[in-house]
Parts: sequence; structure tokens; C-alpha cells
Amino acid sequence: MKVLKNLSVALSTVMLMSVGATATAANEQALSFATGGTGGVYYPIGGGFAEIIGRNLDGYTAVAEVTGASVENMALIHRGDATLALVLADTAYQAYKGEGGFEGRRQVKNTRALASVYPNVVHVVTLPDSDITSLQDLKGKRVSVGAPGSGTEVNARALLESNGITQKDISAQRLNFNETADALRDGDIDAGIWSVGPPTSSIMSLAASRNIRLLSLTEEEAKKAIEAEPVFATFTLPANTYEGVADPTQTLGIPNVLVVNADLDEELAYQLTKLLFEKKDELVAVHSAAENLTVEFTMNATPVPLHPGAIRYFEEIGAEVPDRLKP
Repeated sequence: MKVLKNLSVALSTVMLMSVGATATAANEQALSFATGGTGGVYYPIGGGFAEIIGRNLDGYTAVAEVTGASVENMALIHRGDATLALVLADTAYQAYKGEGGFEGRRQVKNTRALASVYPNVVHVVTLPDSDITSLQDLKGKRVSVGAPGSGTEVNARALLESNGITQKDISAQRLNFNETADALRDGDIDAGIWSVGPPTSSIMSLAASRNIRLLSLTEEEAKKAIEAEPVFATFTLPANTYEGVADPTQTLGIPNVLVVNADLDEELAYQLTKLLFEKKDELVAVHSAAENLTVEFTMNATPVPLHPGAIRYFEEIGAEVPDRLKP
């Protein structure tokens, strides 16, 4: 994976205006891109696109922000404190509809999508000398279920609870990706759950220093999770995705969506969508997960309406936008 350099991640350096944009020079605006932790894929993808914006979109710069990921990112978009954000599809949909973990909270109806970028894959990771060989073996164990406010936390809860494993059945640790890898390496937890685009740096680093085991889900476990969370889909993680993991892993995939506030200027939304697809090769050079960025994936996987500026781009290139994606 190419390592991005010189990414500014300090939120304190960004003075935000409407919908996450601020004047940084006489006629220049900085766009805030809410991503996730540095050990995942959101941050390099967001940082890569921020660099692409700065090089190609006249009058704009962009900054990749470290955040707690999906749930926090939805709040930032809702408040207008970020221009762009990467969010798991189930989190975006639940927030938009006021369902799941967002039940009883204000619906984020002002969410619009530019594209679905790549699928996250649920990784349940332990060490080979552990007695954890199946999902049910997590009961009674110390398990990292993801950082507070992350899509991993939402996905982990859906996967476990749909298969009869409650928070009371495990010693849940709410750690980010790097913390989870470190805790596994040091023996402070027994297993960790990641919902992330593969391969991810935190698991790669762990696998380089310790042997790891990825748990495969049974057909029945996957079916129960999909019934509980329809944006899940079965996914086979190829053999040798991580060092020492020689067999394919049967698990779940969830789309990641690039979202903006509905109030974002239509021309800017159009230019951002166009840039995303036209500079795809540059994004792939940052992280291979961007290989999945296609118009077809966006039309099939996006769970919330597209921004009118994005629709304008897709219609301009001859794509058929389904009615469910029109605001």
C-alpha cells in the first residue's frame, strides 16, 4: 500500500463554514473530508481524494480528518461540519430512516450520496493458539467490537446479536483498528472485529509480527446476519489476503458510501463526482480497495438518494439512475 505523506489531520486547524467549507485564501475554499482512524481504509482513501481535489479542482483544497468513522461522520455531515464523508451503507441507511441504532434520534434526512466507493469486509481475527475457532466461541472472551461511533461497532453488534451473542456474553472492548491489533498482539484481548476494506494496514501489520487466524462464518450465521441487516451480503475474502492466511474466508461485505449534505452546491457536487471517477486510477494507486469504484456498483449498492450534482454527472455519461436514488 502506498503510504500517504503530509496529510493534515488536526481538526483544530480547519475553520469550518457552511457544509464544511472555509476560505483559506482570497478565492480558495478548504473542504473537510471526514474519514476514520489511521489504521483503516477510510483515511488513506480520504487523504488520496483530498490530494486529488487539491491538484485538480481550481479554487479548492481538501483536508482528510481523523474521526471515529461512520456514526460520527453522519453527525458531521448532518451538522454541516464536514463536506464529504465515508460511511458504511447500513449506518447511512439507518441514520437516513431513523432506524436501528438511530431509532428515536433525529433522522439525517439531509444526507445525499456521490457514489459507493468499495465494500467493507467483516474480519473476525484471533491468534492460532486461541481456542476460538467459531463465532460462538467468542462467548466469555475479551472481544474488540470497534471504536465508539464507528461502522465496525454497528456491524459487529448486528453480526453478534443476530447469532444470539449479546454484549453481556462477551467482554466488549471498544477499540479502534490500531488499538485492536496492538491488543491482540500483546494478549490483552482474545479476538477483534474489523469492518474494513481489505487489505487493511492494521491487520497487515499484525500478521507481519504474529500468526493470525480469520474466522469463517457458517452459511447459517451469514444468513441470520443478512436477515437482520439487509445491506450485508456474503463475501469470500481471498486466500493470502493477509500473510499466513492460506485459505479463503467466508464472511460478509457492506458497501462504503461517499456522502455529502443535501445543501452542498450542485456544481461542486458534480465536479467532485466527476473527479472521483475520472481520477480513479490515482485513487487505486493509494489503496487497491478503490478498484471497486464503478458506476454499476454505485447504482446497485447505494442506500440513500444521490445528490442532484452526482445525478447530473451520471446522466451525462449515459448511466441510468434508478428512481430510488433520485431525491
